[in-house]
Amino acid sequence: HFPHFIRIETAIKTKGVDEQTIIDILTKRTYEQRREIAFAYERRAKKDMISALKAALSGSLEAVILGLMKSTSQYDASEIRGSIKGLGTDEETLIEILCSRSSTELQEIKKVYRELFKKDLEKDVSGDTSGDFAKLLLALTKRDEPSSVVDYEKIDEDARALYDAGVKRKGTDVKTWISIMSERSVPHLQKVFERYKSYSPYDMQESIRKEVKGDLEKSFLTLVQCFENKQLYFANRLQDAMKNKGIKEKVVTRIMVSRCEVDLKKIRSEFKRQHGKSLYQTIAEHSKGDYQMVLLSLCGGDD
Repeated sequence: HFPHFIRIETAIKTKGVDEQTIIDILTKRTYEQRREIAFAYERRAKKDMISALKAALSGSLEAVILGLMKSTSQYDASEIRGSIKGLGTDEETLIEILCSRSSTELQEIKKVYRELFKKDLEKDVSGDTSGDFAKLLLALTKRDEPSSVVDYEKIDEDARALYDAGVKRKGTDVKTWISIMSERSVPHLQKVFERYKSYSPYDMQESIRKEVKGDLEKSFLTLVQCFENKQLYFANRLQDAMKNKGIKEKVVTRIMVSRCEVDLKKIRSEFKRQHGKSLYQTIAEHSKGDYQMVLLSLCGGDD
C-alpha cells in the first residue's frame, strides 16, 4: 500500500490519467491532510502538486480538485475575486458568499483576500457594485457583531423598526434594514423576525419581496434565509441548480467545495427533508463522468 503522494504521482503520470485514484484520495481527506500530501509530493517529485494536477485534469473535475487544494477561506476569497475581476460582475456568487458567511468567516476571508491578491476586499466590492446593494455588502464585510448575544430589550424595538422602515410606510428606508441586519447576532435576529410577525401582515421574507427588487432583494433574502436556517438555504440552492434537465455546474461546485468541511452533512439532511430525495441521488441524476464521480465522492453517503 503506497503512500498517498506516490499514488497521486502515479495517477497523474498514467497514460490518460487515473482520475479515480486522484478523486478517491483527495475527496476523502481534510484540507490539512491534502496539504500534507502536497508537501510530500513536492519533496519527492521536485515539483508542485497543484500545477501537476492542473496540467493533468480539465473542466469541471479540475475545478473541484483545485478548489479542494485551497482552504475554505482561500476558496471563498478566490470565488469573490473571480466574480468581480474582468468584465461585468457575477452578482450571484458575490451575494451567495457575502450574505451567507458569518462575521468571523468574513474577517478571515478579508485577511486571506489581501494575502492572495494584494488587494482590499472592501475596495474591490465597492468598486464593482453600487447603490444600496453596495452599502449592504460593505456593511456585511465590516460587521464584527458578537456571534451569540441576544439583547432582549432590543428585540421588540428592532422588529418594530424593521416594520416601520418597510411595510408600514410608502417606500423603504433601506438604511435601517441594513443596519439592523448587519449589526445584530444571528440568534438575536431570529427572535426579531419572529416578533416581526406580530407587527407585519407579512413575514420578513415576504416583506423583502414586496419592498425591494433586483440584487438588493436577493441579498436581503439570502441573509434572512441564512439567519433562519443556513443549511436549508444551501440545500435549496443546490436543488435549484439541478431542478431542470441540466446542472448549473458553477453553483454546485462552489457549494460542494466550500461547504464540504463546514456543514455538508447538515445540508444533506436538510436537502432530504425538504425535497424528499437525497442530495446523492439528485447529483447522480444530473451529472455524469468524472464530474459526477468527484461530486458523489465529496457528498459522501446516500441518505
